[in-house]
Amino acid sequence: MPTITVDKAALFKELGRSYTTREFDDLCFEFGIELDEDTEESDRPIVDGVQEPPQLKIEIPANRYDMLCFEGIALNLKVFLGMQEIPKWRLKAPANGEVLKCYVKEETMQIRPYFSAAILRGIKFNKARYDSFIALQDKLHQNLARQRTLVAIGTHDLSTLKGPFTYEALPPDQIKFAPLNNTKEMTAPEIMTAFEKEKHLSKYLHIIRDSPVYPIIYDANRQVLSMPPIINSNHSKITLNTTDVFIDITAVDKTKLEIVNHILVAMFSEYCEEPFTIEPVQIISDHNGETRQTPDLSPRNTTAEVSYVNSCCGLSLDPADMASRLTRMGYTAKPSESSKDLIDVSVPINRADVLHQADIMEDVAISYGFNKLPRSFPTKGAVIAAPLPINKLGDIVRHESAMAGWSEVLPLILCSHDENFGWLNKKDDGNTAIKLQNPKTAEYQVVRTSLVPGLLKCIKENKGHSVPMKVFEVSDVAFKDMSKERKSRNERHFAAAWYGKSSGFEVVHGLLDRIMLMLGNAFATTEEGLGEDRKKKGKEILNSYWIEEVDDSMFFAGHAASVNVKLDGKQQTIGTFGILHPTVLKNFELPFPVSTLELNLEVFL
Repeated sequence: MPTITVDKAALFKELGRSYTTREFDDLCFEFGIELDEDTEESDRPIVDGVQEPPQLKIEIPANRYDMLCFEGIALNLKVFLGMQEIPKWRLKAPANGEVLKCYVKEETMQIRPYFSAAILRGIKFNKARYDSFIALQDKLHQNLARQRTLVAIGTHDLSTLKGPFTYEALPPDQIKFAPLNNTKEMTAPEIMTAFEKEKHLSKYLHIIRDSPVYPIIYDANRQVLSMPPIINSNHSKITLNTTDVFIDITAVDKTKLEIVNHILVAMFSEYCEEPFTIEPVQIISDHNGETRQTPDLSPRNTTAEVSYVNSCCGLSLDPADMASRLTRMGYTAKPSESSKDLIDVSVPINRADVLHQADIMEDVAISYGFNKLPRSFPTKGAVIAAPLPINKLGDIVRHESAMAGWSEVLPLILCSHDENFGWLNKKDDGNTAIKLQNPKTAEYQVVRTSLVPGLLKCIKENKGHSVPMKVFEVSDVAFKDMSKERKSRNERHFAAAWYGKSSGFEVVHGLLDRIMLMLGNAFATTEEGLGEDRKKKGKEILNSYWIEEVDDSMFFAGHAASVNVKLDGKQQTIGTFGILHPTVLKNFELPFPVSTLELNLEVFL
């Protein structure tokens, strides 16, 4: 969990009283956070000739992005203690009535397609507020924004700029400006080179370095604001004297884009001339349908079932009591008019962590008090544990294979692109394997589409052992599937490999026969008359399997077969087996023949 360091005296001033370490620790526990350290009694460093004031180091949940700064912790604790209600953030148009516009060019679709913005008008900074404002951006970059790969934030002194703004994507050599804390103008390639050895910024350069275009934001005078996600312009640098702050946010993730905007304005709009007001920005982005006014400060309306919350917490709260307790956690809640078992809940913009009524249930439990919840073992369970059918089937196949004398192995699900394709004499059509966007090593580039590479790698690493080796695996492979919401699907496979001085083809064939027999599939042969003759006799077997010679580049020519099944009258091919081609053996550095078998188990469900 993130650990946030806050000034002890400043926080206690916000909370209206002083706490002992034990008292504040108890308060943190009641709210669901944890006091990690109070530095008052420890040796503190000397800063500018003065000893650092006492600090409180507080651990917060990883999904509470609204508590990544002093302002968020103070606000949530004050609401929890009943000192104030959650603020009603609202938009306020500029004095002249003209909302600032930002035009998003279509070329940005090549690099960072989403843009959002907001203005904090009349903000009053002091050193503590300024440091907290910068620190929150850094924490959001590291946490929610995944090292700026998903979202990048830029903040600017609006008085140095002239609207409207444009968000563009240009070739690097066409971009020139003086980066933050520099007075010399440089082109984008020069900036990238200059920051290669810079400790803070060098880790972000890879995000756009290889792109043919770089994202860039200009004002009406073609003055650069920033080149996200790398650096802002020195021209619009904010200082302690800045009173109007323009926030630009670029992203590849639309949801996180708006979350970051909401967190920033929710936490620091309290310092505006009119507290908790935000000036909107009109985003013009017709090419992708993202034209809108940002930020959208409307709370998210949802419902929670009273019976569900009570059953999870072991309580018997009525809707009005439950709604009152949710108010302490920053919600606006009331009993629903449509049902006595529902409460209507408005989730404020700072609570991006609330995704389901389970999150609301957790906040009811926090508000009620974890230590006050009934401590009893439930007399009846909500569910009865049972294995998933696919897992049960996999265990059956495992047991049968092990009893047949084969050893189970568990290779990694990631492998190199060559191991998955080239080393098996297969070609990548680009529509099969799920590829990692930024693999750390060449060894882990794709999610495997076959279990065979893993088996062969296991044999390779153990080829010093005596032969024959008989190994198998029951596990998942994965494929691209654009029809699915997540654009991919898992498939449970069984695979086995024989490695020895002889091919072992008949041994693998025997394992296949055993597995299929155990799964209730008879071997269909023409001699047995399982075709029309059997039908005439009224003895047709619905579940049967047979093998057919197949031409597969992974196997030795004429020594491979497909496994076909007829399940409930439906015929399909579920796998292959055979003797591996010599080039495959050479790729995996195996001196002896190998026969493999691979089946898709999901067809038997």
